[in-house]
Amino acid sequence: MVRTSAVARYLLVGLAGVGAAVGVRAQAPSKADAEFLRKAYETYRDMRKASPHAAVPWQYLGPTNISGRATDIAVADRPAGRRIYVAYATSGVWKTDDDGATWQAIFDDMPSTSIGDVATAPSNPDTVWVGTGEANLFRASMAGVGIFKSTDGGQTFTHMGLTDTQTIGRIVIHPTNPNIVYVAASGHEWTDNETRGVFKTTDGGNSWRKVFYRSPRTGAWDLVMDPSNPEVIYASMWQRIRRKWSDPRVESGYNEGGIWKTTDGGTTWTEATTGLPAAPFRGRIGIDIARSNPGVLYALVDNYEQARPAREGERDAYQRPIFEPRIKAAEVYRSDDGGKAWRKVSPSDEFMFSRHSGTYGWVFGQIRVDPTDENVIYTLGIPLTVSRDGGKTIATLPGSGSVHGDHHGLWIDPKKPTTIYSANDGGFYATEDAGKTWKFASAAGGAQFYNVVVDTSTPGWAYGSIQDHNSHRGTVDVSAGRDKIPPVEWQRSPGGEGTHHAVDPSNPNIVYSHGFYGNFTREDLSVPAQRGRGGDTTAAPAQAGGPAAPQRRTQIRPKGEGFRAQWMAPIVLSPHDPQTVYVGFQYVFRSANRGDEWEKISEDLTGNDPAQMLHKSSNEIPYQTITSLAESPRAKGLLYAGTDDGRLHVTADAGKTWTDLSSRVPSKKWYSRVVPSQHAEQTV
Repeated sequence: MVRTSAVARYLLVGLAGVGAAVGVRAQAPSKADAEFLRKAYETYRDMRKASPHAAVPWQYLGPTNISGRATDIAVADRPAGRRIYVAYATSGVWKTDDDGATWQAIFDDMPSTSIGDVATAPSNPDTVWVGTGEANLFRASMAGVGIFKSTDGGQTFTHMGLTDTQTIGRIVIHPTNPNIVYVAASGHEWTDNETRGVFKTTDGGNSWRKVFYRSPRTGAWDLVMDPSNPEVIYASMWQRIRRKWSDPRVESGYNEGGIWKTTDGGTTWTEATTGLPAAPFRGRIGIDIARSNPGVLYALVDNYEQARPAREGERDAYQRPIFEPRIKAAEVYRSDDGGKAWRKVSPSDEFMFSRHSGTYGWVFGQIRVDPTDENVIYTLGIPLTVSRDGGKTIATLPGSGSVHGDHHGLWIDPKKPTTIYSANDGGFYATEDAGKTWKFASAAGGAQFYNVVVDTSTPGWAYGSIQDHNSHRGTVDVSAGRDKIPPVEWQRSPGGEGTHHAVDPSNPNIVYSHGFYGNFTREDLSVPAQRGRGGDTTAAPAQAGGPAAPQRRTQIRPKGEGFRAQWMAPIVLSPHDPQTVYVGFQYVFRSANRGDEWEKISEDLTGNDPAQMLHKSSNEIPYQTITSLAESPRAKGLLYAGTDDGRLHVTADAGKTWTDLSSRVPSKKWYSRVVPSQHAEQTV
């Protein structure tokens, strides 16, 4: 396996009607785009050169058993053999020429390694297009900087414009002319913008035309080309915006989403939504066409029509209470006449309401048709599902229990459809027997770390919270030398997939972590975990009449109501006293006895704007919360708190008084980390 500069990222990633085409003026990559990329790269290069750690070699610590979220797959059948390209949400593009035995990272030196789509030209297997900016709207989704092209099989890439798209959902290449390319640009995640819709180039990316556009809030999410006529293209559009305090749901007044069709290569478009849910209820839509019968299309629609009332005590995947009626959610529609009319073919049952896509259908939305059988379809949700009767019955693909959940891409071999490649939150998986057995590419991609903490034991343990993999830890063995640290498999550790860790320096068995939204815990790893109904218990069994059993896991969330905590709320230990613990909600809390008792030491340090909250809503995401806490290692009681709404406060007297520093910082952005200097008390 080849690893280039990607090794550092394993620690850091955890970083209607018919109308004429609009915006037809040719749009070449502008000088401003090129200047932006040039300056970004120069800044990156200069920072690396100036770093006092520039000469320090990076050691790959692992995990060797965990990969990261894969977003798409492209396959090039070359005379020398099959080449597979896999796009990842945060670790670029990887390729293999030996069916996954070895992998090479090929996109490390580009300005963005967040990938929305990858495609190869059918007429030239060495031509590879990469669209940056993941389009799945995860909390960990990062903006891209446009589209890139390689003409040498991924050895080198050139930026080809569309810089301001930020997210790209699909790239479709003409079957015989590699210079004709269509791009579905989904656009900015958090703001309205004009650079979204369907773009086309006829000169290999030197210039682009926006051939279909709805509005600054409606982007193109999926494209599919008729295999019998490359002038016929279908595009799915979705009107949406992500707000800091809510999930990206369909909002009141939205009516621009749906499916459109062109029969002249994008010059004119016709709405193709007859039979689909009404426009105000259309969320994300994935589309595919049957190669064996191009008149047959399928659409996976996230339908926001009400299905049933919420049940008492019902919660979503993040354990948030559900208040509103459940929506119909994942539905499969079929057209037998090239999109003129659609009919719902999937069952209306609890599996499709809640278990297919959970309560976050905007994350999914992909559907695939077997290239040899128009009635065999795969839908990509939390599980990988299959239907062999045109969508009438849908069930989890047998044998896929060993495959990680949350599916985003699927490739089916057109010559041997029992060979299937899957891109999901666990990485890249392959089967050659229609899903009975799977191989996992642990050597490709990168685990998406949210944090890294190393304890004081020998050999040390590194802890990390990994996207969709909970928390893990791995040994850091320097006994053979600091330049010979072996990478290892990592094992489960305290904490969830979105957590900070803090390890007691005086007793590395004491580990603090966090579940979603302020559910803090303290765990003593010296106490054996016990198994029982419901999984791990928190304590070893006590002997009758004897002393209380030692507690392994203790819940230490401050008591009270009305506290707002982020998905990853901060928990830190005082560098002056490991018994002192700080946690952040909209307030700062301090405990002097390891979290057994708490004292609120600040007022609300956020903007506390009711207009940026959703009360009693299933869609609410806690916002206006503290996202970073740190105490100066040089001055006890000198504590900094940063928030997600761009506020920074400091106290020099352990919370008795706080000073707002927000006006002294040039930009009011989300504070992901505040780090006081270890060398100068007034430097942060």
